[in-house]
Amino acid sequence: MPLSATQVDKAKPLEKDYKMSDGSGLYLLVKPSGAKYWRMKYRFANKERLLAIGVYPDISLKDARIARDEARKQLAQGIDPSAEKQARKLASNEAAANSFEVIAREWLAVKMYDKSESHRDRTRNALEKDLFPYIGKKPISELTPLDLLATLRRIEKRGAIETAHRAKQTAGQVLRYAIATGRAERDISADLKGALKNPVTKHFPAITEPAEVGRLLLAIDGYTGTNIVKAALQLSPLLFCRPGELRHLEWSEIDFDNARIEIPAEKMKMREAHIIPLSKQAQAILEELHPLTGHLKYVFPSPRGQSRPLSENGVRTALRALGYDNDTLTPHGFRAMARTLLDEVLGYRIEWIEQQLAHAVKDANGRAYNRTKHLPQRTDMMQRWAEYLDTLRLSASNNNVIPAKFGSRA
Repeated sequence: MPLSATQVDKAKPLEKDYKMSDGSGLYLLVKPSGAKYWRMKYRFANKERLLAIGVYPDISLKDARIARDEARKQLAQGIDPSAEKQARKLASNEAAANSFEVIAREWLAVKMYDKSESHRDRTRNALEKDLFPYIGKKPISELTPLDLLATLRRIEKRGAIETAHRAKQTAGQVLRYAIATGRAERDISADLKGALKNPVTKHFPAITEPAEVGRLLLAIDGYTGTNIVKAALQLSPLLFCRPGELRHLEWSEIDFDNARIEIPAEKMKMREAHIIPLSKQAQAILEELHPLTGHLKYVFPSPRGQSRPLSENGVRTALRALGYDNDTLTPHGFRAMARTLLDEVLGYRIEWIEQQLAHAVKDANGRAYNRTKHLPQRTDMMQRWAEYLDTLRLSASNNNVIPAKFGSRA
């Protein structure tokens, strides 16, 4: 006689296992511990077999009967229900092991280990915030262009167009890694070319009027915050390297004898080692700072922990304190300032400027310049740049900034 839901619920444990039959092979196994298991006894290939259906009450009587009926259909088709269940379990485990999230985290560990800490953190955060919640659990081999597009559309809807494009690029890198490791056949992100809105090109706010530059330099000299942040502010226009390169600058990378900074390739955006010639003015600032932080790893350590570099908001916050908001000047804006004035006022060759900015510069044969290319000319350029800034500062203090032409530097 079939069981009732009440009988199943009120079945009490005894000293030994016992079974309560529901018919057609299905029964409830009651253990002395009180645990209750659904089992189905059947024959396949002339052998008696047992199918584990699940645990009560997670699997109700109704659910157990549905599973039994499905197993009977499989038997009618010549399929062993236990073997089929095991195959599904193995396939599920394999799919989970090859999910987008699992492979993306493996890609982070294998391919991003040599990137800067801030870059790794940004990439990881973008994956965890924008991609994993929607496609993370999906087997990467089953991911479709529409799956990825729907995920990217969510980012677009909140107005983060550039973030959507970066997420697409990151997904493509993960997919290509999956292809290389034999877990995907193609990069589906390539199918989405042109599917996203075009990002609006934004330039970092910068000050390029000589008179305004002079007043900025005076404001920096008058900064009353910490000596460490003040030195970072003063060096920002003199070195015009990327803000992250300045913040992560280490004393071991400064060669006072040869008056230059040598940043290793792994810390550079273009993964090429970079040399920054030090003007006398820049060297003086570093020498004055050395007694304060020279015993530490970083030139500009964080006030929250000397083993860490100054935060990315250190210089930005200082600029705000001086009255320069994000719409007027950002730490990155010092690079645009230098590029514009070195070209338009001091007349230096663009390739020298671009090389000093650590941009991807190539020669006439399409070969990338190495770190020492044009180094004597760049050394002269950096010293003349520092002297020009001194001129602007002096003129500003006299309320008389003159944007003089210093002649072409062929």
